Amino acid sequence: MGAGLFSVVGTLLLPGLALLAQDWQLLQGLSALATGLLLLFWGFPAMFPESPCWLLATGQPARARRILWHFAKASGVDPENSTEEESSLAMELDVLCAGHPQPRHHSVLELRHTHVTWRNALILGFSSLISGGIRASFLHSLVPSEPSFYWPYFLAAGLEAAATVFLLLTADLWGRRSVLLLSTLVLVLASQLLLAGAQYLPSWMVLFLSVLGLLASQTMSALSSLFSAEIFPTVIRGAGLGLVLGAGFLGQAAVPLTTMHGRHGFFLQHVLFASFALLTLLCVLLLPESRGRTLPQSLQEADRLCRSPLLRGCPRQDLLPLLPASSWGRN
Repeated sequence: MGAGLFSVVGTLLLPGLALLAQDWQLLQGLSALATGLLLLFWGFPAMFPESPCWLLATGQPARARRILWHFAKASGVDPENSTEEESSLAMELDVLCAGHPQPRHHSVLELRHTHVTWRNALILGFSSLISGGIRASFLHSLVPSEPSFYWPYFLAAGLEAAATVFLLLTADLWGRRSVLLLSTLVLVLASQLLLAGAQYLPSWMVLFLSVLGLLASQTMSALSSLFSAEIFPTVIRGAGLGLVLGAGFLGQAAVPLTTMHGRHGFFLQHVLFASFALLTLLCVLLLPESRGRTLPQSLQEADRLCRSPLLRGCPRQDLLPLLPASSWGRN
C-alpha cells in the first residue's frame, strides 16, 4: 500500500512534465524513455531476485538456495557456521538440490479445478471492475457543467493518496474484508443517493457525496489488489494479481464513455454500475478474512480458506500448517 503512493506522486508530477514539454509527442517520448529505463534492471537479478518462496513452491530449490545464500552473506551470516536449526534447514536444502526435482510451473487456468479459490478470484475481480468503472460517475457529478481539467484530476490523485493512508491505518486493525465491506457500502450509498436526488440536493451535498464515493472507489481498487495477493496461492499469485488489476483497468475504460454522444447514456451507465456495486456488497460477504493468516502456498491450501464470521476472525487451523522443508520435494 505504501508503494502505491509513488503512483500518486507520478500522477501529480505529470501535469508539470506536460507543461515543460509543451507537445504531446515529446511528452509521450519522455514517458516511454522513463519506462524503458526499467528494462535495464532486467540484467541485474541481484537487485530484484526471484522470490525464494515461489521457487520452493514450484520445485526449484537450487535457485532458491543461491538466493537465500546471497541474502545470508549480504547480512553478514555464514550459512555453514550458524545455529543448529539453520544448519539443519541448509542441509535439507542441499538434499533437495541433490535430488534434481523437476520444476512444477502452474497456470492461472488451474483455478477452474478449485472449489473456493475461483470464487474468491471472481469476487475480487468483479469488485476491482466495478470500482474502476463507477469512478467516472462520481467524476461527472463533480463537474456537471463544463468540465474543468485540473480540479477533478488533482482531486482524484489526492483521494487516491487518502485512500492509501486510510488502508495503512485500518487494514491491519479492522481486517481486509471488513474494510472492503465498509468501502463498498459507502460507495453503494453515495451512488444511490446521487441517482435518487442529485437534482434535488444542494450543490455542497452533491459535491460531498461525489468525493465520498470517489474515495470509496479508490479504497476498493487498492484493497482488492492487496486482498488478492493474500488469497491467491504462491504458485499463481502473480498471475492472479494481474487478473484483478486487469479487471480494474477494464472498468476504467468506461471513463471516456461519459463524454461520448453528448453524455446521453451517462444515466444508464451510472444505474448499471450502481446496481453491480450493490451485488458486489453481497458478494464480499463470501470472502474469507486473510489478516493474520499464513499465505497459502498451493492451490489446495488456498481452497481451504474458510469464510469466517464478519465480526470474528477465522482460526488459523483452517489452513494446513506449512510443510517442512524436507517434504517440499515430495508434495
